[in-house]
Amino acid sequence: MTILVTGSAGFIGSSLVERLLIAESPIRIVGLDSVNDYYDITIKEYRLNRLQQIAAQYPESTYTFIKGNLADKALVNRLFTDYRFDVVVNLAAQAGVRYSITNPDAYIESNLIGFYNILEACRHSYDNGQSGVQHLVYASSSSVYGSNTKVPYSTDDKVDNPVSLYAATKKSNELMAHAYSKLYDIPSTGLRFFTVYGPAGRPDMAYFSFTNKLIKGDTIQIFNYGNCKRDFTYIDDIVEGLQRIIHGAPQRKIGEDGLPVPPYKVYNIGNSNPENLLDFVQILQEELIRAGILPEDYNFESHKQLVPMQLGDVPITYADTTALERDFNFKPHTPLRDGLRKFAEWYKIFYMKK
Repeated sequence: MTILVTGSAGFIGSSLVERLLIAESPIRIVGLDSVNDYYDITIKEYRLNRLQQIAAQYPESTYTFIKGNLADKALVNRLFTDYRFDVVVNLAAQAGVRYSITNPDAYIESNLIGFYNILEACRHSYDNGQSGVQHLVYASSSSVYGSNTKVPYSTDDKVDNPVSLYAATKKSNELMAHAYSKLYDIPSTGLRFFTVYGPAGRPDMAYFSFTNKLIKGDTIQIFNYGNCKRDFTYIDDIVEGLQRIIHGAPQRKIGEDGLPVPPYKVYNIGNSNPENLLDFVQILQEELIRAGILPEDYNFESHKQLVPMQLGDVPITYADTTALERDFNFKPHTPLRDGLRKFAEWYKIFYMKK
């Protein structure tokens, strides 16, 4: 199998490449990433170096990293021509709800133009009788549920009320993929990720930024006065789900009208167990103390501030994973404390070894 993983220097992308190298060898993987400075580049470099080390242990496989922008259509087309991908996993995107308010251009370029380039390249991979891309898997987000009040969130729910540009771009990805699946019979699967966390994660995520601030003695802000719930999903569960889904492309079928039925699916991947933010930060504090990152007598109460809801945020995320369980016999299961413990242990090694 020859597979393209975009966003391969990112949190989920690098974790997926690692899993595929270890579990799917022999395999040919091409990773594409712009390695931008949205957050600390040293973490991206750490992930890339780790992948090179792992790839060296599996000489029967090949891993090629290419630094480039998904919005560079010529580059994307050249990769598809040179490598003739069997599977494409598009995880490259400008992430973050809050950043989409201050820098919307980045979201249009990466999440819309970049994704359009991927879809077009998949479309033309069938030109001249070629077998083409057999499965396009792409990242959506739980943010598409926006102001929905019904919980848990189901993929059968209407998602027409985004509350951020980021959410709107992810819903657009699903619509664009559906159109291309219908028009060109491209099997595609969208994955709505729910608050992914773990070692070597994104520093802009709450658990990571809270840790950075607590170490410095800064105050952390807990939005909606702590009355938020999040469906935290550990990274290993995410990549296991991805690995299974890669091999489970929606089947091509012909409808009663004689036209192709879109081979198109969307799934939630979440822990189906939303945690209150105040409970979350309590567990995080305990695990940071256990790892020796914070002292045992750390005065946590003096370093937290309850504040109103932030623009673009939602009070709860909660995944209904019934379809994922039915089709792939899989459900994320890692308890929050276990995941935060592994994060704290990694953090101590990565930042505090000196």
